[in-house]
Amino acid sequence: MASALSQLHNVFKLRIGFAIMLSALSGLAMTPGPALSVGEIVVLALAVLVSAAAAGALNQYLERDLDAAMARTRNRPFVTGFYKPGAGWLWCIGILLAVAVGAAWAVLNFVAALYVFLGAFVYGVVYTVWLKRRSWTNIVLGGLSGSFAVLAGAAAVDSSLATAPVLLAVVMFLWTPPHFWSLAMALHKDYAAAKVPMLPVVIGDGPAARVILAHTVALVALSLLPCAFGMGWLYFLAALAGGGYFIWRSVELVRAPGPTRAMTNFFASLVQLTLLLLAAIVDPWLTALGWLG
Repeated sequence: MASALSQLHNVFKLRIGFAIMLSALSGLAMTPGPALSVGEIVVLALAVLVSAAAAGALNQYLERDLDAAMARTRNRPFVTGFYKPGAGWLWCIGILLAVAVGAAWAVLNFVAALYVFLGAFVYGVVYTVWLKRRSWTNIVLGGLSGSFAVLAGAAAVDSSLATAPVLLAVVMFLWTPPHFWSLAMALHKDYAAAKVPMLPVVIGDGPAARVILAHTVALVALSLLPCAFGMGWLYFLAALAGGGYFIWRSVELVRAPGPTRAMTNFFASLVQLTLLLLAAIVDPWLTALGWLG
């Protein structure tokens, strides 16, 4: 039983799905407007989680040959044979996405549902099918998946979209490349063996490290701007602390490009994003309660 649950967690990429769900809740919290009911918030969270899970499963289904060529992914269920590829999986993925988008449309609104769909489409089709094997821009455009999750959360409150969540959506777009390029540098041999044109494989670790730093500085600077559009001091401190740590690790990566510091930078990106998203959710809530002054 435990093994089966672990394999389902793996094939649907639920760890990524929960991060995408947190992004949607951040967009929701940052948007001024009428409060959603508990039921509406649950539908938003589950719609984003399920749509992301569907996209993750499609990614693993279509990339089983690439996964077999990489040490990090060769134990995934479609590679090991735990799950057999077939039309049933494609039907399951399609139904999950349809249910997620339909629920968001029925309970929230069309715009929120559209963003839920676009987030899954970008990851499952634009990134996985169109770009992953063909261009180093794969993860650049793939970063829109997280951005659409933020916009889905914002649109659930106000489909015209407030400035603060739009800025966070752009931050998510800028965050994804240095996050994944750091992983690609740490696993350079894997990606090269699989012939996946991630930036470090295409231009080398040194130049890629400098691009990572430039992206990191830009996203951290942009992450502070929501403070001019309603976010409070708790958000500011979290953005500053997490962003400063990410920049520091990216500078270290430029000084000594390679697997060890690349993996450290990869984890620094997770620390930065976690602090940012949690603060984006908690800050407006505590401000509304009057606890932040």
